[in-house]
Amino acid sequence: MISLQDISFAYPSAGFRLEIPRLAAASGERLAVVGPSGSGKTTLLSLVAGILVPFSGSVRVGDVEVHTLGDVARRDFRARTIGSVFQDFGLVEYLSARDNILHPYRISGALTLDGATRKRAEDLAWRAGIGAKLGHRPGALSHGEKQRVAICRALLTRPPVVLADEATGNLDPETKGVILDLLFSCAEAENATVLAVTHDHDLLDRFDRVVDFRSFRQTMPA
Repeated sequence: MISLQDISFAYPSAGFRLEIPRLAAASGERLAVVGPSGSGKTTLLSLVAGILVPFSGSVRVGDVEVHTLGDVARRDFRARTIGSVFQDFGLVEYLSARDNILHPYRISGALTLDGATRKRAEDLAWRAGIGAKLGHRPGALSHGEKQRVAICRALLTRPPVVLADEATGNLDPETKGVILDLLFSCAEAENATVLAVTHDHDLLDRFDRVVDFRSFRQTMPA
């Protein structure tokens, strides 16, 4: 489902360079990525999502050669194909939980909001245990509830790939396990690949495979 080959990427102004000879993840696989802060783990997720484009090499997601797409095509690809969950939740504070879940459909022309989508949003919310909180704004939700909203938003489009960037970092130990259970169960229902960056080594046994970013070549700023 995900394949990166002979990747070279740099932030010239930051003096950072990353090289990935090969990295792949199968459909339905749960792949964790670990490594020191600043080693390029979030850059990896941005390359897979098409937010960043490598200087050389290829990024393929399913049948799509992401690195060959123009800006608009990459945005449309991201809306249809990638579900993203972040440590800071990424919620819009003035929107209700329901509208946060539906938000991708309101900002992307690649998605069509219809009755079936609204019903799926409701169903996901009840499955996530926040059905009764759909009318609440983020300020009235706990950290765990905010992350449940973010997971529902990420999975609403039934994406084949879910990218999680320290998605449990702001949560207490008990809630971390609950959130990971929710993410994995919802992803499994769609046979989605989960690519997760984490510093929490206590969670690694929950994944099918772990990639240590120290195995890739990085050049750091002095």
